[in-house]
Amino acid sequence: MTAPLPADIPDIPVLPGVAANAAAIVPVVPADAVVPRVRRPLVAVFRLLVALTAAAGVTLALVLGTPTRVTSHFTILSSVVVAAVFTASAWRAWTARRPLPPSVTAGTMLYAVGAGLVQHVILANGSSALSITGDTGTLTGWPALTNQLLHTAVPVMAVVDWFLLTRPGPLRLHSAATWLVLPAAYLAFTLARGALLPAGTQARYPYPFLDVSRHGYVEVLGNATVLGLACYGLALLLVALDHIRPVPRRHRPPENRISSPATGGLK
Repeated sequence: MTAPLPADIPDIPVLPGVAANAAAIVPVVPADAVVPRVRRPLVAVFRLLVALTAAAGVTLALVLGTPTRVTSHFTILSSVVVAAVFTASAWRAWTARRPLPPSVTAGTMLYAVGAGLVQHVILANGSSALSITGDTGTLTGWPALTNQLLHTAVPVMAVVDWFLLTRPGPLRLHSAATWLVLPAAYLAFTLARGALLPAGTQARYPYPFLDVSRHGYVEVLGNATVLGLACYGLALLLVALDHIRPVPRRHRPPENRISSPATGGLK
């Protein structure tokens, strides 16, 4: 990232061996040499809290369940991504480094929110045909805490960070399609894993709408297509919101500049 030198600097003489018209080109310098970097310790603390919440939820899920079964859920995958991305974002905010690319932060939020919506709208909804409430019953104790951390706390905190603490990208339309690569890869992995596991294996398919043994490939692929289109629509909504949402206010250090005596001396 570069920025032009101030216009009031005297003309730079033409160097030997350089074309005469090269002097008319405005020289550029690194932006960090012109615009001071600003540390954001409170933002760093909040993002670290998000990362720790996601890591705690994943750890509890692994302790309470079978690792091979737990790691087959997209919620765990998305939470690991949240923990890694928010840890990096916290470090960059603390050390006043350049933020992560907007497509990375927005995509991470999309995965967390998508996992939470699937849980609350489909899996934990008693009126849904694909609900799992009848199989798991009402969660209590540590399982209930784990569920709330992964499907409620992490998505909400990710949304708060994106809307209130992250500058608009701006995001591009092609980002919406790029974000679908990870869910598509997860779908391929899940179907391949289920095909390789012997019939009757517990949790052969982690979600009922992906259970080929119950619904067949045609219906499962139809369910995946509907979810994929819903995810793509949510991604397009994020891109649109990114272009209209306000820029978060940041604390900037006071400026020290020398003005002419007529304007009041030093400021």
